[in-house]
Amino acid sequence: MQLLSTDVIWRNVRLATLDPTRPEPYGMLENHDLILRNDRILAITPQGEASGGIVHDGGGRLVTPGLIDCHTHLVFGGNRAAEWEQRLNGVSYQEISARGGGINATVKATREASESELLSLAAVRLQRLLREGVTTVEIKSGYGLSLQSEAKMLRVAHQLAERYPVEISRTLLAAHAAPAEYRDDRDGYITLICETLLPQLWQEGLFEAVDVFCESVGFSPQQCERVFNAARQHGIPIKGHVEQLSLLGGAQLVSRYQGLSADHIEYLDEHGVKAMSASSTVAVLLPGAFYFLRENRQPPVAMLRQHNVPMAVATDYNPGTSPFASLHLAMNMACVQFGLTPEEAWAGVTRHAAQALGRQNTHGQLKAGYVADFCLWDADQPVEMVYEPGRSPLHARVYRGDITYGSGL
Repeated sequence: MQLLSTDVIWRNVRLATLDPTRPEPYGMLENHDLILRNDRILAITPQGEASGGIVHDGGGRLVTPGLIDCHTHLVFGGNRAAEWEQRLNGVSYQEISARGGGINATVKATREASESELLSLAAVRLQRLLREGVTTVEIKSGYGLSLQSEAKMLRVAHQLAERYPVEISRTLLAAHAAPAEYRDDRDGYITLICETLLPQLWQEGLFEAVDVFCESVGFSPQQCERVFNAARQHGIPIKGHVEQLSLLGGAQLVSRYQGLSADHIEYLDEHGVKAMSASSTVAVLLPGAFYFLRENRQPPVAMLRQHNVPMAVATDYNPGTSPFASLHLAMNMACVQFGLTPEEAWAGVTRHAAQALGRQNTHGQLKAGYVADFCLWDADQPVEMVYEPGRSPLHARVYRGDITYGSGL
């Protein structure tokens, strides 16, 4: 195979392709070259079969696809560490909320913060993910809860993508909670989302999917369906925070609209699992929130396996219930708390996470035609990044074919 002079060969590497069509665990390939053309993977060939191009020696290192964190709330103002301490000291969430705490505190801080302040805070969180090998991140709004503040959060997410070598998927989560001014009129707030926030911010190109919090402390299935109907009118993909604290049928609702993902799903039942299987909706597991809230109802992992529902794993980074900017930690928690195998955890932060973001044909695998986002690790096996969170053996991070690790990260 003769290559162009500008093509790039990564040689002397061990490829964990995460390609499910390959028979070995993790789609492992030994003695193969990874060949890039511009920002895409051109081919994977037996070592030495291709000639020409620019050759990089990987030093025998393990190569995996770049990690994908498909559920985060990285952009917000304020800090709720003191509130967490109060809860541990016996103060109830209701008391904290009555004093202006809880999500209301984050909404207030986010509304008051400037774009530059929010950008500075989010950049620190994002860089922690990049240092673990993350190359694609989803960021939700949902702490502004007004046209102006939701737009501000989404613009900050866009600026992060402009400043850092990372792809960012932006999601409108205006239906996260009712703001103080709509506390007694949740239906009125849903009307504001459907008639103003959603169409205007979509027209401005500020997001690519719509999310809702379908829960007794969030919005009812009927209210969430109003948001989904509004999204459908504009051809906007949907997803949902569902079945986290109770069973309301949110997963079935998301599936009825061919949603990209149903997230949390601790209370998911067989009806919901079957609906997700039929609609190819991804189950996004968020073990950080499960751990931080000291929950004891686990997602039905065995049932999801039985019905071939793809399972993604994400950090759910947020100030109230999952302040963990570590996808490696989320992978470890998914194995320890939910019973995933390490290979399932890796699929959960690569190809299944890509599917949860509608990117399954371009991201999450080492495969011809896919984006050239990958990582080189000082590790023998992929399980090492799951086994020992807190130590990232990342040697190099390649984004769109360019080595980015160490360049200001």
